Amino acid sequence: MSKIGLVVCGNSGIDYLKHDYDIRVIRSVLLFGEDEYTDFVDIKADEFYKLLVEKPELHPSTAQTATGVILETYEELKKDGYDEILVITISSKLSGTYEGARMAASMIEGVKVTVFDSLSVSYPEAHMALTAGKMIKEGKNIPEIVDKLVQIREQHGILVSVDTLKYLVRNGRLSGASGFVGSLLKIKPMLALTREGRLEPVEKIRTRQKAINRIIEKFVDEHANDQLEVFIAHANAGDTVEEVRQKLLEKLPNIKTVKDYPLTPVVGAHAGPNTLAIGWLPKS
Repeated sequence: MSKIGLVVCGNSGIDYLKHDYDIRVIRSVLLFGEDEYTDFVDIKADEFYKLLVEKPELHPSTAQTATGVILETYEELKKDGYDEILVITISSKLSGTYEGARMAASMIEGVKVTVFDSLSVSYPEAHMALTAGKMIKEGKNIPEIVDKLVQIREQHGILVSVDTLKYLVRNGRLSGASGFVGSLLKIKPMLALTREGRLEPVEKIRTRQKAINRIIEKFVDEHANDQLEVFIAHANAGDTVEEVRQKLLEKLPNIKTVKDYPLTPVVGAHAGPNTLAIGWLPKS
């Protein structure tokens, strides 16, 4: 039986979750001018969002994990006795990490590497990694694990409310934004993660509270009777997280818990502070 190693990118937020699996993390880099910070290692979510609010003149950008660093991760797993490696990455439409992981896979010998495009980001990607970790522990093989990950990928979704589009537009992470850019500072748009793994505008909304209410309304209208794991992902959204949680629990009596997860600094650099997302996954 093959010994399967597991890798996920830090954009998943896996660093903020407790688990007992051997999951190696490849982390992107946050850039503030000439300063570089490795996500989670040098800067964590709370301190990043505090810095962003205190110094709005800062313009953070990001860099994906270098191919050489990914290759080093594969080499370490090979040295540890793994002969197969499964890599789960952020959506290839949001980052070059997927291609970097594939390139690194072509540069290593003696170990088979499978790179899986989550077509997602944040907790859904982390959930895929945790699911893979559980299945590896149960003795499942790579094709069985990938089949399960495809099911999760096809049945999950995210609705997002951002406080401003300027971060997404400036960093080139928003698809189909041409109709929104002219009123960039005046709207609090609702965005959705598409099945293809792109983040696209759905509706123009004028105020923050209306935007929050609208993502709740849209989610409830479309999924009121579905059996789902519902979660909130956010960029230091404060009291709004609890407000949204309570409204979801009130409107969806079949949902018993709604957990919340921080967006990592690298993801938050694109989304901006106060971003809040409602997401869902098929129940395990």
